[in-house]
Amino acid sequence: MKYVLVTGGVVSGLGKGVTASSIGLLLKACGLRITSIKIDPYLNTDAGTMSPFEHGEVFVLDDGGEVDLDLGNYERFLDIKLTRDNNITTGKIYQSVIDKERRGDYLGKTVQVVPHITDAIQEWIERVAMIPVDGKAGPADVCVIELGGTIGDIESMPFIEALGQFSYRVGTGNFCLIHVSLVPVLNCVGEQKTKPTQHSVRGLRGLGLTPHILACRSTMALDPNVKMKLSQFCHVTEENVITLYDVPNIWHIPLLLRDQKAHEAILKVLNLLGKAEEPALEEWTSRAAICDKLHEPVHIAMVGKYTGLSDSYLSVLKALVHASVFHRKKLFVDWVPASDLEDATAKENPDTYKAAWKLLKGADGILVPGGFGDRGVQGKILAAKYARENRVPFLGICLGMQIAVIEFARSVIGLQDANSTEFDPNTRNPCVLLMPESSKTHMGGTMRLGSRRTYFQVMDCKSAKLYGSKSFIDERHRHRYEVNPDMVHCLEKAGLSFAGKDETGRRMEIIELPNHPYFIGVQFHPEFKSRPGKPSPLFLGLIAAACGELDAVFLGCGSQKNVPNGVGNDMHTAKIKKAYQNGSAMKATNALLDGVYSNGNGIYCEGH
Repeated sequence: MKYVLVTGGVVSGLGKGVTASSIGLLLKACGLRITSIKIDPYLNTDAGTMSPFEHGEVFVLDDGGEVDLDLGNYERFLDIKLTRDNNITTGKIYQSVIDKERRGDYLGKTVQVVPHITDAIQEWIERVAMIPVDGKAGPADVCVIELGGTIGDIESMPFIEALGQFSYRVGTGNFCLIHVSLVPVLNCVGEQKTKPTQHSVRGLRGLGLTPHILACRSTMALDPNVKMKLSQFCHVTEENVITLYDVPNIWHIPLLLRDQKAHEAILKVLNLLGKAEEPALEEWTSRAAICDKLHEPVHIAMVGKYTGLSDSYLSVLKALVHASVFHRKKLFVDWVPASDLEDATAKENPDTYKAAWKLLKGADGILVPGGFGDRGVQGKILAAKYARENRVPFLGICLGMQIAVIEFARSVIGLQDANSTEFDPNTRNPCVLLMPESSKTHMGGTMRLGSRRTYFQVMDCKSAKLYGSKSFIDERHRHRYEVNPDMVHCLEKAGLSFAGKDETGRRMEIIELPNHPYFIGVQFHPEFKSRPGKPSPLFLGLIAAACGELDAVFLGCGSQKNVPNGVGNDMHTAKIKKAYQNGSAMKATNALLDGVYSNGNGIYCEGH
C-alpha cells in the first residue's frame, strides 16, 4: 500500500479537501485504485452533533456514518463509497484506546499519548486503507490521507507525531507528503510573498515531517523566481513546487495538477512511474471547458435555516450543479432565509420580508432542504404553500418533506393546528412524530442513518419514472422524525400521494402531488449520492421542471433503466460555470479563496 498525505499551513480554508480529491482523481486517471481517509483532530466522535455553522454540512455515508463534508468531495470526485472509519477523529482514537485499557489489553502499562495513541492512529490508518471502496475486490493501490486543520494546531500534535512515525514505518517509496500552503500577494506591493510558506514548512520539518511536494495557493501562477526561492528555502525540488492558482471552477484543479506534472512527481516518490499510465482525463477536460460556456439561467430558491453559510448545504448545491449541467443551464441559487418569509419579519423588518418574497416568487423552482429545530419552520411551510398553490416546481428533502405534509394538512384538509411533535409536542393533529426507536436523551448517532430501501407504491408517478421505473431504490437517510402513519389515509384521501414507503409499508419515504407539474418530498437525502456524471434523479427532475423540460427527461429515463440512479451518462462533458446567491455573485472575505475553492463549495465566484 502506498500513502499520500496532504497537510495544510498558514491559514485554514485553503482547500485541502479539493486538493486531496483532485490528487486522488489524477492518480485514478493513471490507472490506480484509490481510497481516502480524512483526519479531523476535534474531540467529537463524529460530525453528527456539530452545528452546520461550525463545520459545514454533515455528510452521511451508506453505513450510516456522519462524517466531515470533505468525504463528500472524495466520493464525488472519485465515484467511491467510503465507510465511517474513513473519517478519523481524536474522539474515536481516544475512545478506542480507553476501551482497550478498560479491557486490560495494555497489561497494566501506563497508557500514554506516545506510544499508545500514536500506535492506535497508525493501526487505524493501515486497517482502513485496506478496505475496498470502489466495488472491486482487494485493497486499493494508493490511500490519500488529508490531515484537517493547520500545522501548529495543538490538537493535531498526536496525529503529526503518529504520521511522522508512520512515514518511517512504511518506508521510503511508500509515503509521499504534499503540503498545501498560501503564497499571498500584498495589494500595496503586488509581489508574491514566500515567507508564510517558508515558516509553515519549517514548522512541519520541526515536527518530523518533510514535504516532497509543495502545492501553493495563490491568485495567479507563481513567478519562476518565487518557485526557485521556495525550492531553496523549503528543500523541495523546483519541479515539485506546484501552483494552485484561482481558476473559474474546481473541475480545473485536476487539470492544473496534470499540466504541472504533479502525477509524475507523486509517482516518482512512490516508485510507481513504471506501473502507472498517462492520466486519461478527456471527459474531465471536456467538462471543465464546457462548464465555462453555459449561459441560459435557471433560478432555484433555497429556503433554509443555515443560509448564512453555503457549506451547510454543500451536497445540495453540488447536486443542483450536476443537474443543471445535464440541462446545459447556468445555475442561480437564490438564498432565502426561511424566517424572513414569516409574518413576524414583516412587522419587524418589512424590507427584508419583501426582498425574501421577491426572491421566492422570482424563482423557477423551490427547494427546502433538511434541518433541525423550529426556527424558520413557518417560513418553510409558507414556501411549500406558495409552490403548491402557484404550481411552482418544488422539492422538499427530509424536513422539507415533513413541512410539505404539515402545510397540506393545514391548507387542504383544514387541520389548522397540524404540526410536528418536534415543534409542538402537544399538537392535537400530529402529522409528524418521533420515531419509536429514536432516543429522547442522547443526540449523537441515534437517528435513522445510512442507506435504506424505498419501495415505490405507484409506478405511474414522476419520482418512479425519474429513477428509471425501478421497483425500489436505495438512498441515504438522516432523521429522527417521520410522517404519522395513522394520518396517511386521511392525507391520501385529500389528494396527497405517498409514492414511496419502506419495507414495512408504515414509514413514508416519498410524497407527490399528482396534478402538480413537480411537487415532490422525500424523507431521504438524494444529494449524497449525486455525482458529476450521474445527477440525482430528483434534482434532475427539479431542474427539468424549472426549465420546462420534464417531459423530455421522462422520455430519456425510459431507456436508462440499467444506468445507476436511472440517469444516462451523456452529461459527462459539462458543468455549471457560476452560481449566485440572492441574485448577486458570491464573494469570499479573502479574494485568494475565491474561484478555485469558494469556501469549499466548488462554485465559481464572479470576478475571475
